[in-house]
Amino acid sequence: MTVNRKKFIHTLSFSLAALWVQGGRMLHARTKDDARISDFCRKLKPIGRALELPGYYVWCNSPIEAPDGKTHVFFSRWKADLGMSGWIKGSEIAHAVADAPDKPFEVLETVLAPRGTGFWDATTCHNPLIKKIGNTYYLFYMGNSNGKTNTKRIGLATSSSLDGPWTRTDAPILLPGAAGAWDDHCTTNPAWVRGKDGRNWLYYKSWNTHDYETTKGPIRGNRKYGVAFADKPEGPYEKYVHNPVIDFSAKGANRQFEDAFVWREGDKFKMIARDMGVFNHEVGLIMESDDGLHWSEPQIAFQPLSHYVQEPPAPAHLKRYGRLERPMLLLEDDQPAWLFGASQGGKYQTSSAFIFKCEV
Repeated sequence: MTVNRKKFIHTLSFSLAALWVQGGRMLHARTKDDARISDFCRKLKPIGRALELPGYYVWCNSPIEAPDGKTHVFFSRWKADLGMSGWIKGSEIAHAVADAPDKPFEVLETVLAPRGTGFWDATTCHNPLIKKIGNTYYLFYMGNSNGKTNTKRIGLATSSSLDGPWTRTDAPILLPGAAGAWDDHCTTNPAWVRGKDGRNWLYYKSWNTHDYETTKGPIRGNRKYGVAFADKPEGPYEKYVHNPVIDFSAKGANRQFEDAFVWREGDKFKMIARDMGVFNHEVGLIMESDDGLHWSEPQIAFQPLSHYVQEPPAPAHLKRYGRLERPMLLLEDDQPAWLFGASQGGKYQTSSAFIFKCEV
């Protein structure tokens, strides 16, 4: 068959141009997708599950390094017979220690348990966040008094040693807003950081009661984050007048987030959290800020657990299987060194910690 040389060159040029455009589109799509994945995410090395306890669900694993170099974790746990939702009405905060984050943990004791009728933390103690500020250890946490979300409040326990004894506040250190406010339902998920102004900054999650009671769909209400300031870690705290500082509701489809952990690297504030629809419900978010008040658009901080490990099929009673939640960091020289999360599943088909090394 005879091929016209001019036609062949034209056809070849068109084909190459088409391939170039297609390749450009593919490259653009790949670049766009890559832009969603943070450097933090790329440096995660999965270590595996920890704190798999018979008869318990384990959640909210907050690590800290002791003066002797050992790793201590303050975590939530509740009896397995209460089911996954048992955290709201039966959680306690326990203490474990290991020689290093990738070594076996030994559970030492229950640190905080619900105190019973008449106390603000009568029915649950949850969301531990351990910090050393000066010479004192501060254990921020959430308690409630009726086994429901509308009495969730942030409180505090303090000690001069990781081994206790711990002294609790008689009252919460941060209360919800007035009726009708964005944060009138509760205060929960405490995240503490030292501000550039030298004050204590306490980030917290909340939502509006009316929205919570009237929203249709699987997730009620829209979770946002505010911040409050205090001269002392124990307060009194004054809320930022322009709260909430992070609100994804304008993105539509009831997009939101929770489980924030905040730290500072030099002049930057950084936050890692669990996504609730910004990308999807299976990944983590990471954001940064120059002032702690105005935050960047989020990137993906971590992938679904199935991206890192292969686990057995989900049992029928675990509805959030394969998702990493409650991300908490162990910092070294103000840099992320280890990521502690919580995930359903594990040896006893309840939930446990899951640990990553943050590779430099």
